[in-house]
Amino acid sequence: MPTHDLLVIGAGLAGQRAALAAAEAGAAVGILSKVHPVRSHSNAAQGGINAALNPEDSWESHAYDTVKGSDYLGDQDAIEIMCREAPNEIIELEHLGVTFHRNEHGRLGTRAFGGASAARTYYVADITGQAILHVLYEQLMKHDEVYRYEEWFTTNLVVDDDGHVAGCVALNIRDGSLELFAGKTVILASGGNGQIYNPTTNALICTGDGIAMAYRIGAPLMDMEMVQYHPTTLAGNGLLITEGARGEGAHLYNAQGERFMEKYAPNKLELASRDVVSRAEQTEINEGRGFPDGTVALDITKVPRKRIHEALREIVNVGRDFAGVDITREPIHIKPGNHYTMGGVKTDVDGRTDIPGLYAAGEVACVSVHGGNRLGANSLLDTLVFGRRSGKHAAEHARNHRMPDLPRSVVDDEERGLREIVRREGGGRRVAEIREELGRTLDEHVAVFRDEDGLLKAGEAVQRLKEEAKDVAIDDKGSVFNQDLLGAIELGFMLDNAECVVVAALERKESRGAQYRTDFPERDDDDWLKHIDLSRDGDRPRVTYSEVTLTQWEPEERKY
Repeated sequence: MPTHDLLVIGAGLAGQRAALAAAEAGAAVGILSKVHPVRSHSNAAQGGINAALNPEDSWESHAYDTVKGSDYLGDQDAIEIMCREAPNEIIELEHLGVTFHRNEHGRLGTRAFGGASAARTYYVADITGQAILHVLYEQLMKHDEVYRYEEWFTTNLVVDDDGHVAGCVALNIRDGSLELFAGKTVILASGGNGQIYNPTTNALICTGDGIAMAYRIGAPLMDMEMVQYHPTTLAGNGLLITEGARGEGAHLYNAQGERFMEKYAPNKLELASRDVVSRAEQTEINEGRGFPDGTVALDITKVPRKRIHEALREIVNVGRDFAGVDITREPIHIKPGNHYTMGGVKTDVDGRTDIPGLYAAGEVACVSVHGGNRLGANSLLDTLVFGRRSGKHAAEHARNHRMPDLPRSVVDDEERGLREIVRREGGGRRVAEIREELGRTLDEHVAVFRDEDGLLKAGEAVQRLKEEAKDVAIDDKGSVFNQDLLGAIELGFMLDNAECVVVAALERKESRGAQYRTDFPERDDDDWLKHIDLSRDGDRPRVTYSEVTLTQWEPEERKY
């Protein structure tokens, strides 16, 4: 049985940052990832990372923008911590070797991003996430205290008789063997759940595994109704066109040639917050001013060609390869698409959950610094600040606890369940069929605009799919790289996530941030300035509420 002071599940930016912080604090760390770490979804982060580094900017301004962007659902104590600690994170990354863009004076250069009152987004062209991920992985390889389990799929968290998390069960994807990992503490850093939607900007691995595993052992989830639709994705496949394009000066037009953001956000235009821009686009499309393919146009030709090739080179390739468009010469058609979950496993500012010894950081977690709507370029910051804080605090927790003594029967129980899936024959629906229907249902009924009728339909569909998933059949009966089996396990995680999203969206009877209810179109601070928490009660989510932490910014009307 592998044993480590601290187990980190997920090896994207949050997981790697947590592992490094824990190792530097003297902990022996095991980091498990179902893909090679540099294939983590953090790779997909294009635009940049926010920090108030310039002398004319301030962390208070960054924090206020974040609070406003969250539609006042973000916890302001956590937001203050994130924004205060942001500059040091940028400097440390630069010292480690991240090749941030520099301006003509040789200083770190910034670009503008949506919802920000200053240009405070630091970037590496439009591959910022990839650049940071590779540098952190290099640092991980230097640490003997960090043991990497690459291509290990975590199927279950283990809790001891005292209710303390004690490790996990994981499947070695390369040979199909199951192993029990013991740890004094566990940090979930397994990312979001975007694959419950179709299409989505998220990688195929983003199936909400950590959210579901924490939920199944009793950890509350928070803000699950808050699902961000990014304003600029390609219709049909969901591929992301970075917000950096609008930060560099690209415009949005409808089919009538109108720069329609002048109506919806006259001050910020295309750089209003993401929920505002997505609703504006969807309104234009719904009211017949979009193009026949259900899109609007993003005109990047407004940006000088030299600058496009310097700062937006990746989306030049995306436009050419996936839309047949040369973005340096003509507009590209885009629409809002699923991108990010603001909700997740409820944690405090040190990553602690309600389960002793269990921590979470990154998109799997809800601190909550994003509230009802995340500002662009705050996600990478979230992973790094709270990944580091979680790693440091979890290492301290591990120092004060003994290694758990776990029975091998935990693995036997898990193995019987997986064997049962493999042995099923015929009859049931395939994983891909259920996933496709789930994604299409949520994209139709739990998207930019929602109402009670649609949410009830989505809820009924999710319950039916949960029943059908119990008999899902797989074709691959082997043990080596059995992607069929992994898909069946992921499907269970996805359905738990989807159920929680729908239940929370039905419960919140107001419009705030990414949750826009056409049957409750106004924000209601008197009744709904609170978090919706979900805990597992039998086989269904139980709803409770928790207060939003306010420090120095009282809720006010949100205008851009």
